[in-house]
Formats: sequence, structure tokens, C-alpha cells
Amino acid sequence: MENSEHTPPVIGASAAAAGGAEHVEAPVRYDAILLAGFGGPEGQDDVIPFLRNVTRGRGIPEERLEEVATHYRHFGGVSPINDHNRQLKAALEEELDRRGIDLPVLWGNRNWTPYLGEALDEAKERGFTSLIAIATSAYSSYSSCRQYREDLWGALDASGTHGEITIDKVRQFFDHPGFVTPFIEGVDEAVDTLEAELGTAGLGGRVEVLFATHSIPTADAERSGPRDRDYGHGGAYAAQHNAVAEVVMLAVEQRRAERSAGAPSAPIPWQLVYQSRSGAPSTPWLEPDINDAIADLPSAGRRAVIVVPLGFVSDHMEVMWDLDNEARETAAENGLRMIRVATPGTHRAYVSGLVDLVLERRDGVPAAERPAMTAVGPWFDVCRPACCENARLGFRPALAGIAP
Repeated sequence: MENSEHTPPVIGASAAAAGGAEHVEAPVRYDAILLAGFGGPEGQDDVIPFLRNVTRGRGIPEERLEEVATHYRHFGGVSPINDHNRQLKAALEEELDRRGIDLPVLWGNRNWTPYLGEALDEAKERGFTSLIAIATSAYSSYSSCRQYREDLWGALDASGTHGEITIDKVRQFFDHPGFVTPFIEGVDEAVDTLEAELGTAGLGGRVEVLFATHSIPTADAERSGPRDRDYGHGGAYAAQHNAVAEVVMLAVEQRRAERSAGAPSAPIPWQLVYQSRSGAPSTPWLEPDINDAIADLPSAGRRAVIVVPLGFVSDHMEVMWDLDNEARETAAENGLRMIRVATPGTHRAYVSGLVDLVLERRDGVPAAERPAMTAVGPWFDVCRPACCENARLGFRPALAGIAP
């Protein structure tokens, strides 16, 4: 669907995307891929400066930063995220080479070196003028989409490359098969393990699957996604997660049925839960918290819990600390066996899917032909006006979307 002549153009985009179509179906020649990461500290001295970068403009007191810093210091001050992005960059390069696609991969972070600006400096030095960005975040919200787009704009500003370099961005890929398949495999493997331990009969009443994602302020969640669409409580952010969780569980139940030669079995219950809440206690955030949900499971007759880090593309600090540490402790305190499913990381399907998303834009694939495993997608190539607004910070210029 094209926008009216009164719609502002998309600044900083390729000519094909500049008109603001929801799905860009015209081919685009790209010079390189820009892998846009969150960033993380790589030593004890980096921790507090990194956290100041992350929370800049939010008025977070130093004592709160010191509290969060203990999570990083527990692991030597090193976040796993940069190393994961190095591995992902190498895997993308290998997949591109395997397919015979000549697209270099640049890498820049929002909050720690190598910064996005450094990646744009490299692009300028190498004569690249048309980039396609992959943000290492699959869902729609301010922190998981719009803030990436704002920081991309800021990096163009800081590097003085506005008008010299255009940047498009692949769509949010929450329901792309490449992202979803690793979770289906992980949950199925966990269920298979528990069936061997607990027996197939009655497994549905003794095991629960918790799909975990980062909590965000309820006000931000309600503003996630386009303003002219109603996604219900939690906005597009919650709707996307719930839709993917349903797809995962349906696929797992089908696999269970195949293993049992079609013998009926009780479905395994599941719910979407949230983690890593921060901010003032008076500010409403999405709930339930994963630890509260785990504590309630024994009273429902559960003996085991499968935790699925559905909101994460790799083992971020939130996965290593909040799930592998805190949630596992809560499960143990409540006498529950816990299995934590792996994140996509560099899973072959995930890496291949990211390349497919780039080619989707390069080749101008029609929206009707784009893979999407839920009815919510395929998501937009160009974010709609006021998409994922942050009411506290106000609008800042952002790439790959129609203003504001």
C-alpha cells in the first residue's frame, strides 16, 4: 500500500524506500550489510561507562548502575554479546560466500565499540553508498526497533554522511522461519528429554513452557507498532511474542503426535512471561515476572519448567544472569526441574534467514511471497508514522521510517 502524496518521504533511505511504502517491492542495489548490535563491555573498566551509554538521558542514578554492574562483574566485566556478534558476522560472511553473494558485512554497535559511526566511517572509506541494516532484535518496540533507527540516524549525522550514504533496514523478523525454527527445535528437544525422564503419560499436566522476553514499560508496549492498528493489551510487542509462541507450541505438539504414532496426549500448557525489569517501582511494566510465574507452578502440579528466551537472538547478559542464574535458582527453590532452550545464535536456519531477509529487499520480493509464520507478519519494511513512540523521550529523527 503506497502512501498519499501528503506523506513525508523517508529520509536517508534508498530511492525505492523513500516513498514510504509499507513493503518495498522494487529491487535495490546494496553495497554492504550493516550488522547493528546493542554492544557490551569487554572488561571491568568498561562496565560503568557502557551502562552510562545505555541509560543516557534517562536520569538513572549511579547507585542503580552499580547494582546492574554486579551482573557484568560476575562474568569478569565481559558481556557475551560482542563475541556473539563477531561469530554472527563470520557466519553471515560464510553463508553469503556459500551462495556466491558479493556483499561485505560491516558491524557497528549502539552502545559500545565498535560503534555504528565507526562502521559508517569504514563504509565511507570503502566507497559504499547504499547499506542494508540488520538490527540484532526481532520484535517491535522503542528499545528493540525505533531506538536502533534513531541511533542509525545519529550515526549518519555524526559521521557527516547524510546525503552520501543511504541505509534501509530489513523488517522485524520475529515470525520469519529462520528465527522461529531454532526455538521449535529447542522446545521439542526439551520436551523429548522430559518425556524420557517423566514418562509421556500426563506430561501435559506436569510440565509448563515459559516464553521469556524483556519486560518494557507498559506505556511503551501500548505504543509499539503502527498507531492506526489495534494489537490489544501490550501492543504489537506482546502480540508478536504471543503469536510466535503459539506457532512454536503448535509445531511441538505436532512433533509429539508423530513420535507417539498419533496417540492423543494432553497439550503442554504455556505462557508468555517477562524478565529484566528496571526503572522506578511506580512505573507499570509488562507482567508477569518470570520468577513469580515459576514460583506459582508447583501449586498447579508442575514438576518441570521449560524456559524459552523467545525475545533474544543470542545469549545476552539478560539470558546468562536473569535466566541461567536467577530463574534457575527460583526453579530449584521450588523443586522444579528446569531446562533453558538455546537462543538462535548462529543456528544455520537463523543465519540463512537473515541473508534471505537481505535478498528480499535487494530483489524487491512482493509482500505476498515473503515467509511469515504468523498472521501478524510479514512486518513492514518502512516503519509507519509514530511507530513505537517513546512518550517520555519524545520523537527523535529515525531512519527506515516515516516521520515522526
